[in-house]
Amino acid sequence: MQAQNYLTAKEAADFLNISVDTIHRWDKKGLIKAIRDGRNYRLFDIDSLKLLHDKINGSSSTPYKILKNDVKSGIKAIELFAGAGGTALGLENAGIEHIFFNEINHDACLTLRKNFGDKRVREQDVHEIDFSGYRGKVDLVQAGFPCQAFSYAGKRLGFEEARGTLFFEFARCVKETSPKIAVGENVRGLVNHDNGKTLQTMLNVMEELGYNVAWRILKCQYLDVPQKRERLIMICTRKDLDMPIFFPKEQNYTISLREALKDCPPSPGQKYPKKKYDIMKLIPEGGYWKDLPEDLQKQYLGSSFYSTGGRTGMARRLSWDEPSLTLTCAPAQKQTERCHPSETRPLTVREYARIQTFPDSWEFEGSVSSQYKQIGNAVPPNLAFHIGECIIAMLNNKFNPDTMEKAEPIHEQVDLF
Repeated sequence: MQAQNYLTAKEAADFLNISVDTIHRWDKKGLIKAIRDGRNYRLFDIDSLKLLHDKINGSSSTPYKILKNDVKSGIKAIELFAGAGGTALGLENAGIEHIFFNEINHDACLTLRKNFGDKRVREQDVHEIDFSGYRGKVDLVQAGFPCQAFSYAGKRLGFEEARGTLFFEFARCVKETSPKIAVGENVRGLVNHDNGKTLQTMLNVMEELGYNVAWRILKCQYLDVPQKRERLIMICTRKDLDMPIFFPKEQNYTISLREALKDCPPSPGQKYPKKKYDIMKLIPEGGYWKDLPEDLQKQYLGSSFYSTGGRTGMARRLSWDEPSLTLTCAPAQKQTERCHPSETRPLTVREYARIQTFPDSWEFEGSVSSQYKQIGNAVPPNLAFHIGECIIAMLNNKFNPDTMEKAEPIHEQVDLF
């Protein structure tokens, strides 16, 4: 780290001609990036501050775009639990071709077929698929497997202990196909799931199968996604290939909701009932339930009014000049409200898709509630694009320090007992 590239909170506030409190508030909201020095003081990247300064003064704006390369890499992939195709689309936009996608949800399969065609979509229970015929034919196996606890019958917590979970099916696919790279994706909560034992078991299993493993929590808002969303990404490389591991490097800018929703096409969406509408119309842009009069706070929150901690998602209206909060499976859930910044209504399906970086041409099948769920569960394609670029660079040993970071693999299994 070069000290001249960073400013203290006081220096940053002076640079932008604002208060230190505003700097800390923006930092907490994720509008600017901070690191800590040896004294544990926060330091702010000057390039990020300049960009934000230009935004505040109306002279610049980080554009919203769907990331895509025109050159195909020749890399072949299999994807399990493909959902509505967010990861698949991002990887394909980076230049990676899928042999097939596996998904069991019917509506999601209809979405995949609508956009990728019928031939590559396998609507089937993953337990029933024999992957051995693809051995030597795929470079990459990718899966966003659900987080499930393991039974700790054995001490080594390896492959067999994972049996019965969907992670085991991902590991089985890797074992049967022997790809050069395997990528697992999950929610940030996996880090602490069952006191960390679940993640450690996964790392052990991949080690047992002959792979070097590294993992990172990636923050989508710094990777061309207008959303404060975090995903755990685990990258595994076959040990005999002695391949480096690269992760996307967080960029020094974010994309605002204003940029993301500019000229967004109309689409279906949920509606508020009158009682909720009357509450939500009182919430200012970027505000939440605490902006209501106290009598209405008690009326809306009910018994939750007397709870402590959290609740910041209740009666929440988004802000135009920030990335969106993490999208959930529905925009009008009481605990995780996602109200339009200026109109008193939930975000529409197409607005959901924009925030997740699906192109307007991507069509979703099923009911409106099913479409919301498919989009909310998806990995943002722009995040997957950055991961795809790292995979291509790893296979070609072409590291780009501007967009990638090198990671040291975990070399030994971790015993939990």
